[in-house]
Amino acid sequence: MTAPASAGIQGPGGAAVRAEPVRTSARDRGRRQCHGREGAAVSAPLYQLKAEFFKTLGHPSRIRVLELLSEREHSVAEMLPEVGIEPAHLSQQLAVLRRANLVTARKEGSTVYYSLTHPGLADLLAVARSILTGVLSGQAELLEDLRASARERG
Repeated sequence: MTAPASAGIQGPGGAAVRAEPVRTSARDRGRRQCHGREGAAVSAPLYQLKAEFFKTLGHPSRIRVLELLSEREHSVAEMLPEVGIEPAHLSQQLAVLRRANLVTARKEGSTVYYSLTHPGLADLLAVARSILTGVLSGQAELLEDLRASARERG
């Protein structure tokens, strides 16, 4: 069975693009909804969107860029030494973040400035930092226990 093609999709330059039908199996058609915590049906595409969102965050340079932009707007020239990658690579990472609508760019003369599109991104990064701090401190405690155990065995 095929799902209907989406209409109104535009490619580069605004030209209309015909989407190809998506083939789905009987098994996939039965999995269109999942159940959330309260038992209410949640659309599976929402989980797909969340997964894509976190994939976008899945590169160290992108995380560093977002952390910098959490502080304030930055130009590309300001970010280069902080991120520590080649200009072409920074440009690629910024393009990924722009396509995901996580950052926005504005041009002032020949300088391009970037900022976060949503203040919640700064909060998300702060929560991630807090979680990782807890995880790493737990690992440090475990490492110290292992070292103490090794010293006791002599």
